[in-house]
Amino acid sequence: MAMQKTGAPSWADAFQNILKLEESRGFDNKAVMGGLDKFVQRWAEEMAAQASGVGDEAFLLKESYDSMSAKVRAQWVEQWRGAIGDAAAAKPAATPAKKRPAAKKAPGTTKAPAAKKASAKAPTSEVNVDAPVDRLRGVDTKLTARLKRLNVETIRDLLYLFPRRHEDYSTAVKIANLVPGEECTVIATVWEAREVAKGPRGGRRDTEAVLSDDSGNMRAVWFGQKYLARTLKPGSQIAVSGKATVFRGQLVFDNPEYELLESSVPGVPGGSGVHTGRLVPIYPLTEGLTRRNMRRLTWQAVQNWLGGLEEVLPGTILKRTKLMPLLDAVHQAHYPKDKDTWELARRRLAFDELFTLQLAVLARRRMQRNGVKGIEIVAPSDVINGFYSKLPFPMTNAQKRCIAEIEADLRQGTPPMSRLLQGEVGSGKTVVALSALLSVVAAGYQGAMMVPTEVLAEQHFQSIGNLLSGLARPVQEPHLLSVYLEHLDRPVTIGLLTGSSRAPVKRELTKMAADGTLDILVGTHALIQEGISLPKLALAVADEQHRFGVMQRSALQERGQETPHTLIMSATPIPRTLSLTLFGDLDISTIDEMPAGRQEVATKWLDPEQRDTAYGFIRKQVEEGRQAFVVCPLVEESETIEAKAATEEYQRLSGEVFPDLSLGLLHGRMSSKDKDKVMRQFRDGELDILVSTPVIEVGIDVANATVMLIDGADRFGLSQLHQFRGRVGRGQHKSYCMLLSDSVSEIARERLSALERINDGFQLAEVDLELRGPGDFFGTRQSGLPSLRMAHISDRPLLELAREEAGKLIEEDPELKAPEHAAIAAQVARFVDQASANVA
Repeated sequence: MAMQKTGAPSWADAFQNILKLEESRGFDNKAVMGGLDKFVQRWAEEMAAQASGVGDEAFLLKESYDSMSAKVRAQWVEQWRGAIGDAAAAKPAATPAKKRPAAKKAPGTTKAPAAKKASAKAPTSEVNVDAPVDRLRGVDTKLTARLKRLNVETIRDLLYLFPRRHEDYSTAVKIANLVPGEECTVIATVWEAREVAKGPRGGRRDTEAVLSDDSGNMRAVWFGQKYLARTLKPGSQIAVSGKATVFRGQLVFDNPEYELLESSVPGVPGGSGVHTGRLVPIYPLTEGLTRRNMRRLTWQAVQNWLGGLEEVLPGTILKRTKLMPLLDAVHQAHYPKDKDTWELARRRLAFDELFTLQLAVLARRRMQRNGVKGIEIVAPSDVINGFYSKLPFPMTNAQKRCIAEIEADLRQGTPPMSRLLQGEVGSGKTVVALSALLSVVAAGYQGAMMVPTEVLAEQHFQSIGNLLSGLARPVQEPHLLSVYLEHLDRPVTIGLLTGSSRAPVKRELTKMAADGTLDILVGTHALIQEGISLPKLALAVADEQHRFGVMQRSALQERGQETPHTLIMSATPIPRTLSLTLFGDLDISTIDEMPAGRQEVATKWLDPEQRDTAYGFIRKQVEEGRQAFVVCPLVEESETIEAKAATEEYQRLSGEVFPDLSLGLLHGRMSSKDKDKVMRQFRDGELDILVSTPVIEVGIDVANATVMLIDGADRFGLSQLHQFRGRVGRGQHKSYCMLLSDSVSEIARERLSALERINDGFQLAEVDLELRGPGDFFGTRQSGLPSLRMAHISDRPLLELAREEAGKLIEEDPELKAPEHAAIAAQVARFVDQASANVA
């Protein structure tokens, strides 16, 4: 850490850490929660005294850091580091920063050999783990781009890219004692190695080697790796790990992991036991990255850069929880001594994830509820009962339970309700939300509902109209509905406002909202634009929670003069274990019962050769007057590539497969206006088939659509597949979901098989969580949740421990501004930053 002037104030320690982190992040104003302006505001008096006579006080204290360019921010940071006595900033060459301590050696681990020669890319005396990943030896522009697809841009990212699993090659055996099918390691001598031609016309060049020890000999084959024939010199020592098989009576290792024991590969000391003879890490990969490449890079990061990580947990928490120190944990998570040590490392890192998440959640809950007065809603019971009696269907017990939970919150008033209403597509969330909105209106207040797309806004407006169809309507226009509720002496008015509403409509609804004569406003982001005033707003409803950032929901709340209640609806069933973690700032109501008569969608997983059969089935359904969705494969690394692929598939289907039918295209790169136009055409029956990227997941309600064909189904999670399936089966006709996949991993096989068997969304959510882990539960583009890499569904006791410790820390230091909590505050800030970036 940089040196500091004697007698520097205590806040300066935290500020130095923040400035250092801000510099490493490229001056993005995200090194501290709320930005640097908020920090300066909090410590204004102390900082004014420190800046006096040192630099440009107006520049340091009065100018908004948020409004500065990156270049000016760099000057501001440099001046402040000088003002608080950061010698490293003032004289970088003369006073090098003190090197952080190296990772402690875990019990039983061996010390890695020192690098023979310092490289130009080796870390300097200050180990900055937030440096770009290309600081590692052997990382060029191409490799940097590939790592970015794995969300690895810095060395810290690489250190936290933990293995998916480990292969146990720790058992060393003699060749004579090999058991076919068992994982093991053999230390042997290379007798000979040669290049051989295989495959049609000798197109594939393999390496075959004969290996021996003092008990016997065996053969090893590396497919398509002809260069190894030159690398494996006769007489050299080699370790090979894998499973032996028997071929024509002889023991063979096919494509084993290998390690030359007498030489070194750049970044991997010879005989270090990275690829063999241990629990060997298996990392997530992407095109152009091999397992050995990833191990070479992570080994380099662990050996040379690990000391740059800072222990974030206060000593008191480490002592109470008896958790492994952070540096040991990261080392052992990648290259563990044994399975027990790996589990101890995993436990520590899982605790960090859950602890950080809980701190973020508790801080948000405290901010929302601390001294915030809500609105007491006491609605005449006869008015709401009159609404229930006119519904065109009986409500389920689950709907009634959720309504009771919401009404209890509304009656209590303070703190304002913050509740998540979850239930899968078709479970009846809209009627529960409408009941709450009408309760608010009957008590003399206003309500609002915000949704992500114009088509969804129109759907909700139409659904509300259908639910109120049994009531007299003095006004019924495309954008305005007025109905009489029994025992209420005035009509209830409901308006529809979207980005494309005509100017006269906007003026009318804005005026009605402002003067209080509009009771419920349904719409899109237009609701949160300046100029829309709802002075008596008491309930804000947001549909599809994960599509809205926290700031958007907060802005909707701020449309009223008092703090309104918030109800968030989500069609993604979330397992209880995960919901307690993710939504600690929300109370949760669950509709876990489907209305009577809701049909199950027949689901079939098809082989690749059945593609034409699937197209034939779609044609037959269209001939019977139905419509179909075709969802194109997910392309994780690029929405642009995904859109291009969808466009090509649309052209192929419309030109070659269904030239006589009417097809539409929907993808994420289209403007909102164009998306809404296509969705309206499909809804109105102008299109037979809608070809779409995964944006259709939150989409349109088309009762006439009976077929959902999902191409590349293995690339999606179970919950997302279930969401797609929920887009059909919404009318009276039998509906079908077909899953197409060209290549299926074992996990994808389990996932697709589960979707065939299970129709219950909550049951599928539990299966999905077990198969994929909480970090991937929602899918990267829409979660609003940073990846939880090490926390498991079975970590309930650890979650409780993390919640308890987070509660104690927040009670002791609510804003995490104590100098000793600077590291954990920075970690929470990174977490919140990542969460915000993940919201679609």
